[in-house]
Amino acid sequence: MQEFLEFTLGGISTGMIYAAIALSLVLIWRGTRVLNYAQGGMAMFTTYIALIVINRTGSYWLGFVVALAAGLLLGALLERSVVRPTLRKPPLNAVIVTIGLLIFLEGLAGIIYGGQYRSFPPAYSITGLKVGSVALGISRDGLFTAGAVLAAAALLAVLFRYTPAGLRMRATAFSPDVARLLGVRIGRVLTLGWALAGLLGALAGLLVTPTTFLYPNSMDAIFVLGFTAAVIGGLDSPVGAVIGGLLLGVALSYVGGYLGSDLVEVAGLAALVAVLMLRPSGLFSSTSVRRV
Repeated sequence: MQEFLEFTLGGISTGMIYAAIALSLVLIWRGTRVLNYAQGGMAMFTTYIALIVINRTGSYWLGFVVALAAGLLLGALLERSVVRPTLRKPPLNAVIVTIGLLIFLEGLAGIIYGGQYRSFPPAYSITGLKVGSVALGISRDGLFTAGAVLAAAALLAVLFRYTPAGLRMRATAFSPDVARLLGVRIGRVLTLGWALAGLLGALAGLLVTPTTFLYPNSMDAIFVLGFTAAVIGGLDSPVGAVIGGLLLGVALSYVGGYLGSDLVEVAGLAALVAVLMLRPSGLFSSTSVRRV
């Protein structure tokens, strides 16, 4: 029973990281119908920026804030300069461009920072918490991870539902042509969506890297699992992205705990294939496929 509790709570913490990546993918997909394969590379690059700031100033939180700001700026910059010209072109163009961006960012990181593995400090202690003599399988940093992603998801929900900018983003996602006729500046809305996705990716990089290492390809496997969480939840559903991340995190925690850590990535890919075969629209998506 104690092992089950440890695996469950640990899976929730990890699943929140997958949820952050999934949310960033959903934000872009809803507005542009583009899957940003460079999301992991963007997260990796902003984490390097955070590490530089932390090493030079000694302040974790300054590095944290600078990385989030860098993610916001990087997302907006890439949308305006590279991605936007592909939006009215065949879908394969956007796929090639985002894959090219991933290769470029990982190569640039290797040139600037080198290929060696670097450790990244956590926000809080990674020592597992206990209640009496019972180990919970989650640390203070894990609680911070869960709380940070839930807070980000709640802020996004408020943005979409209660603000003019969120209303414009929802209108653009539903029918960009009608939104344009109503006076919505579609370009600015799409830039905002990419900027927010960049911020969420940066958050995921900051949260996951203390449990792994930082190197140019460090976010590739995390991106694949975040994409799997987005597909499980439905690429149109922010709520589904969070639930998909939690379900995947807990399931993979059980696989790693009971069957062995070598099977975790295989199980993640198996989950992706199963969802694509049985319910390609996702478990929580209620919308049909549409084109911009």
